[in-house]
Amino acid sequence: MKKISFIHAADLHLDSPMVGLKHLPSAIFKRVKESTFVAMRKLVAAAIHRKVDFVILAGDLFDGEDRSLRAQSRFRTEMQKLDEEGIPVFIIHGNHDHLNGSWVHLDMPANVHVFKSEVEAKVLHTKSGEKVHLYGFSYPTRHVFDRKIDDYRKVDEADFHIGILHGNESMSSDHDNYAPFSIKDLIEKGFDYWALGHIHKRGVLSESPPVIYPGNIQGRNKKETDAKGCYLVELSDSDVKLDFIVTSDIIWQETVLNAASSSNFDEVLQLCQTKIDGFRQERTGTLLTLNIDNIQLNDERERRGLKEELLELLMEEEKEEESFVWIVDLNLKESKEIDKEHLKTETNFYAELFETIENYRRINEATSPLYDHSLGRKYLSHLSEIEQEELIEKAEKLLIELLYQS
Repeated sequence: MKKISFIHAADLHLDSPMVGLKHLPSAIFKRVKESTFVAMRKLVAAAIHRKVDFVILAGDLFDGEDRSLRAQSRFRTEMQKLDEEGIPVFIIHGNHDHLNGSWVHLDMPANVHVFKSEVEAKVLHTKSGEKVHLYGFSYPTRHVFDRKIDDYRKVDEADFHIGILHGNESMSSDHDNYAPFSIKDLIEKGFDYWALGHIHKRGVLSESPPVIYPGNIQGRNKKETDAKGCYLVELSDSDVKLDFIVTSDIIWQETVLNAASSSNFDEVLQLCQTKIDGFRQERTGTLLTLNIDNIQLNDERERRGLKEELLELLMEEEKEEESFVWIVDLNLKESKEIDKEHLKTETNFYAELFETIENYRRINEATSPLYDHSLGRKYLSHLSEIEQEELIEKAEKLLIELLYQS
């Protein structure tokens, strides 16, 4: 029976700047900055431990088109480890680390095979004698909107055929529509496996044949929640096995705490401590967004304590913890609810305000100062329709609360 095994990973984003996190304690920020490299080392260690036939890296290995020397050097060190074990690596570059970037070039060991800017097939003969054809291309520039999937053509006389593609499934509007494709497009190619990249949330788009987004190997912001990693794939003539391997050293999480049962500051504090300990993982750091709802404290001093001292009390020992849970965002919400329908009856102002918000269509104009700035263009991703709706909803709540309190 023919059989192969390999690691499929994507979106390493090595040396990501971790924008907006410099306020963290220095030890935690340093660990966050190192997290993409730690995740890469875990990936390589897993490949060596599992004695895989090869490794696939499906785009965006580096966070920027300049590919820092630090990132290249550390990447080369890990590739050399794989080379010493006789494990080849097949790489495509994506929109972040496209081929037209400007960087000081460091040579990679002979086991590293990089696909060029046009779709091509590479041939691999495994140690056990299987013949594998791998198909892919690297982004020549940052923006590739062409249907590159049309250029993938199966070359016969191989035991296994694997497509590698950094792109967006065309029915999804949550991400830039780079190298668009449909699931039907991929299935019709007759390949045994599709190794995808670009989307940072892992997902199985098809089981037969497997069409897989492994997600990124390390979350970089609060939208990239839960454990991140890569897939160990075992393909045979009749079966496929997928084993997700966690590589992330830092995990982003978000939770909601209902404080309705707490009548004083200390009870809220204890609830928070219990919730935080529930997220603690051995030898792993957690960056937590904590939303506390239904706060019902009558004492003004205790309410002020929540706003001014709760976070400090919760975090005072976390900076020394290897398995820390650090709150990066604390949101407090009192139990009183604002009745929009009642407000509409009080004055025409509120009725007109809510109608304006419901029909608001100028969010791109409102956010343009951010995206027009050079740093904004470099680090901010475009807002999806869902994110735009969430932003408008948050703005509405803030505006109503400010008006209601005035």
